[in-house]
Amino acid sequence: MGAGIAKGIKAAFPAAFEADLATARGDRAKLGTCTYAEIDLNGTPLIVVNAYTQFDYRGSGPKVDYEAVRSCFRWIKDRHSGKRIGHPKLGAGLAGGDWARIATIIEEELTGEDVTLVEYQS
Repeated sequence: MGAGIAKGIKAAFPAAFEADLATARGDRAKLGTCTYAEIDLNGTPLIVVNAYTQFDYRGSGPKVDYEAVRSCFRWIKDRHSGKRIGHPKLGAGLAGGDWARIATIIEEELTGEDVTLVEYQS
């Protein structure tokens, strides 16, 4: 959680970072899984999800794993259906993924949900 939106999440929501620290660092088995933290944001409950959609950040080419994106958004729907869901352009920033492809995956997995794209400004 040292770059991109993850860095901002770490700073704004330390409990989300703590949830990430509870997992093994560098464990390829995390790909396609999620951790989360329940946060009280000025009296409003908020759940922040860490979606593990890329394994590495080094080298050339896209780093996002599209099946991991699908798995994570399926997990989100399975556990948080009926709630407002906000998400960034996950996998399309530093991970170099194709946003059109990722957006299609999200739309497929979150069909029928109240979803908002949250634009991240670095």
